[in-house]
Amino acid sequence: MTLASTLAAASGPPEPGPGSFLLPPAFSIGGWEVNKPEIFLTLSAVIAFGLVYAMARKSAVVPSRLQFAGELVYDFVRNGIARDNIGSKDYAKYVPYLFSVFLFVLINNFYGVFPGIQFPSMSKFAFPVALALVTWLIYNIAGIAQHGVFGYLKHQTVPAGAKGPILIALVPLEFLSNIIVRPFTLALRLFATMFAGHLLILLFSLGAAYLVTDYANSAVGIPAGILSFVIGIGVSFLDMLIMFLQAYVFTLLTAMYIGTAISDEH
Repeated sequence: MTLASTLAAASGPPEPGPGSFLLPPAFSIGGWEVNKPEIFLTLSAVIAFGLVYAMARKSAVVPSRLQFAGELVYDFVRNGIARDNIGSKDYAKYVPYLFSVFLFVLINNFYGVFPGIQFPSMSKFAFPVALALVTWLIYNIAGIAQHGVFGYLKHQTVPAGAKGPILIALVPLEFLSNIIVRPFTLALRLFATMFAGHLLILLFSLGAAYLVTDYANSAVGIPAGILSFVIGIGVSFLDMLIMFLQAYVFTLLTAMYIGTAISDEH
């Protein structure tokens, strides 16, 4: 939905909502419509691969700026997320996935402030859900490999030290919490923040345009429009921080779930 079409169709102030996220198809192949978020998602994988390849292609003892930046991000994920939450014994084999998912989510989030795109891919619920399901598979498979099927179910549903009739209530709750609900809460957290952030930016941007164009002759129209625009810029900077934090939180929770699944105690 473009700004011009929104303003033209509105009989009053523009009202951004869920319809603002329904982007038109970019093109179609044999009746299959390819929309912009799908293109952004594919592009982000290419960008992530290109960045990592460029950072590692000419690795040296004295790193270039690009190599230094890549090593900084990798070290942050490797030691600050993976090792701290999975443990020094088993963390290494999960670092490639954690590093990939961090970069992938970060790039898709930052599309929301990238000129010409300005649409965070993770504001489409299907994308966070797909990532969360991959995480769900990884930590459950890791837990089963570590403890066996029945041992893993006991590990995830029976808290250490819990005995007696209380288990009748605890086991179903722990099963729902640790096995069923986790991927949905993981996906919902990422989706909701990206959705809300983009909606706020739309609100202040469209509001600024509406005030300046429709109330230009009013004493408060242009000043209010400028103020709305400035607030929109401030929200964009705040949203950039949230975009980074959500990529971090998604990766952190993934590492925590893996660490919990393979740990010796619940």
